[in-house]
Amino acid sequence: MAATTKKVDDFPWKATPYVIICWILAACGGLMFGYDIGISGGVTGMDDFLEKFFPKVYERKQHAHENNYCKFDNQNLQLFTSSLYLSALVSSFVASKVCSSKGRKPSILISSLFFLVGSAMSALAPRLWMVIIGRVLMGVGVGFGNEAVPLFLSEIAPVQYRGAVNILFQLLVTVGILIANLVNFATLNLHPIGWRVSLGLAIVPALLLLLGAIIITETPTSLIERNRVDEGRKVLKKIRGIDDVEAELQQIIEACDQAKLVKHPFRELRKKQSVPPLVIGISMQVFQQMTGINAIMFYAPILFQTVGFKSDGSLLSAVIIGLVNVFSTLVSVFGVDKFGRRKLLLQACVQMFISQIAIGIILIVKLTDTNTLPKGAAMLVVVLTCMFVMSFAWSWGPLGWLIPSETFPVETRTAGFAFAVSSNMLFTFIIAQAFLSMLCHMRAYIFIFFSAWIVVMGIFVIFLLPETKGVPIDAVAERVWKKHPVWKRFMDEDDHKVQNGP
Repeated sequence: MAATTKKVDDFPWKATPYVIICWILAACGGLMFGYDIGISGGVTGMDDFLEKFFPKVYERKQHAHENNYCKFDNQNLQLFTSSLYLSALVSSFVASKVCSSKGRKPSILISSLFFLVGSAMSALAPRLWMVIIGRVLMGVGVGFGNEAVPLFLSEIAPVQYRGAVNILFQLLVTVGILIANLVNFATLNLHPIGWRVSLGLAIVPALLLLLGAIIITETPTSLIERNRVDEGRKVLKKIRGIDDVEAELQQIIEACDQAKLVKHPFRELRKKQSVPPLVIGISMQVFQQMTGINAIMFYAPILFQTVGFKSDGSLLSAVIIGLVNVFSTLVSVFGVDKFGRRKLLLQACVQMFISQIAIGIILIVKLTDTNTLPKGAAMLVVVLTCMFVMSFAWSWGPLGWLIPSETFPVETRTAGFAFAVSSNMLFTFIIAQAFLSMLCHMRAYIFIFFSAWIVVMGIFVIFLLPETKGVPIDAVAERVWKKHPVWKRFMDEDDHKVQNGP
């Protein structure tokens, strides 16, 4: 691939086929994660799956007079979805240690192997407990993948395209969700093994990531961090497509030298200068879940059955949402390094708030416990859901992963990102485990609940989130935190202590 040499902050680069292949193959970690998000909701709505493992839910579903909002309320059914995220929460901390000591590439390899074994076990399991164990193993894969892949992409990307490259992870998440919805639509009438086929096909993205783990390079930062400077220089030349990499190499070496002074990165996170990136990293992940997006993506087929669509119609609506999700994420890929992070987040807050409030009002007014929505109102709910997903897909979805991956200094990068990933998994688990019960008890007011969180998120962005567009990943402390009106106090005080002694 021919490309023109570009220059930002004296760090020139030239696109090569190899580095682009590395980006895409590593981003298959997102494909794996997205496939699971999409497949879970479809499988939990399939009659064959419910009849085998959740006969009470199946019986409840068959009775038309049953409460619309409560017919899927079952803690064990929710555990099928949420068990993966509880496992991922715990494994993300182990993944942090592996990322630091062994590198990003081995962590990605481990991710693919666990997900591969878990997928096969879930699909073949004759008992519910075996299905759950399979999903726990898949969760370990997700924990390792979600820790290593965004860090890998941020560290291997040139600074001027770091946002776009990192968002490939979220783009592949949306592609995975879409593929899962298409698979569920195709297997819905494949009795009685349709759900097994849906779960079993999760091995495909796992195999792609396994292939990627073999082909991709280790990141220069990870190599230099482990005293392999000559290898780091060679890799940097390879991924930049040029020989003149000394300026960027020196910045990485200086950052890694500072990192070596920190013997216990998790302990370092308790210091004041770690507060800004830690608060931002955790908050972005928590807010990403509190938009209500995973409630919609996990349970889209069930949600649409609730408002009156039949099983095939609800899965088709979920496919439409998946298409919107993919194409809207492309807006972020091309716009994040042009418009910046804050503008995309704030615009999305407005659009998501309007969409959620409108959905809530329609359901409050039109959907009782036992009726179905009029056709026009049901279609309007689908349109409004698409508007919500659209705005999330170019903002809080990809930027929830991008911003934490680029704001931690190298000495606490893997440890800090582990807290961000585990926060995401914790709140994903909470939402997955609680949503159907919340839907049963809060009914349509659940959308008002998520709307209130979106207001909080907008206020957070306005006052606390700095812009990191175009800032080299190892220069964020100097150029971002020390200049922010709120966060500079944390940095200045620590600087003062360093200069003057304790």
